[in-house]
Amino acid sequence: MAEILLSLTIIGVVAAITLPSLTGNINERTWNTQRKALYARMSQAIALMPALNGYGTLTAGNESTSAVDTAAETFVTEGLSKVLKINNICDSDHLEDCGIANQLTNLAGSTISTFPKTLVELNSMFNGTACDGAYSYSQLDTKAAAFETQNGESIVVYYNPNCVSDLDSTSTFYTQGKMCANFIYDLNGNKGPNTVGKDIGFMTAFYPADSIVVAPVPLMTNAGSAKQKDAGAFCQKQDSESRLPNREEAISMFYNKNLVGLTTGNLWTSSVISVENAWMQGLDSGYSWSRERSQSNPVRCVKR
Repeated sequence: MAEILLSLTIIGVVAAITLPSLTGNINERTWNTQRKALYARMSQAIALMPALNGYGTLTAGNESTSAVDTAAETFVTEGLSKVLKINNICDSDHLEDCGIANQLTNLAGSTISTFPKTLVELNSMFNGTACDGAYSYSQLDTKAAAFETQNGESIVVYYNPNCVSDLDSTSTFYTQGKMCANFIYDLNGNKGPNTVGKDIGFMTAFYPADSIVVAPVPLMTNAGSAKQKDAGAFCQKQDSESRLPNREEAISMFYNKNLVGLTTGNLWTSSVISVENAWMQGLDSGYSWSRERSQSNPVRCVKR
């Protein structure tokens, strides 16, 4: 009997040690599968929409959040819901009714107490300011909306009804005007852990026609600083399944930098302009510009 009790005790201790790790691995695989499936559905839905701009009502000349603003909500009801199965739609004052949690943990481990309810709350660089002449942009601080899918995901939408095409292919430009819709998704509603990189992530739709949808999953920390030509190897060294983000993925990370925990500086992208130059993404202002690949800059990698 004593030997049996000792054996059971040992089994219990081993189970207590290994079970959390096994459960965590199962959750990670489940989230990865759900994330890829959601990205596939969203990409297909966006591709079926004739255009991504022009939805909703905004008070002319008024960019304040007190303006009549149905842009994001109308984008969902009149656009996205025509090509995607949606159960419930909520305005910015009732995000929790669509399963949005009151707070979340970003990739850096900091707590975000409430979901941002406007574009400027998402990222203060969406401030509607035109500056620097040829590199200026016009941005409306639209209110967010939310919806639930038939698969149980809760998604918050930040919408720019005046988004423009990718016209600046070789010169410096602000990236804010290129965004048509930015989505923050929660794969299991408010059940938890409500943590970026686990059940919470983001994706962005660019350009009103011939749209591109990206859903980068950044690693927790930078891979160091490197020349652009060497940056891919730095990603592989940090994680064998990671890579350097392309231009749109890096821009999406800028939009959602509070979720990632990014602060200041610049990031290399994998998008090459020429043998000598590649795209660099600024985190302070939203600039995207050409830079010599031989220069050393921070590297932030994303999962495949």
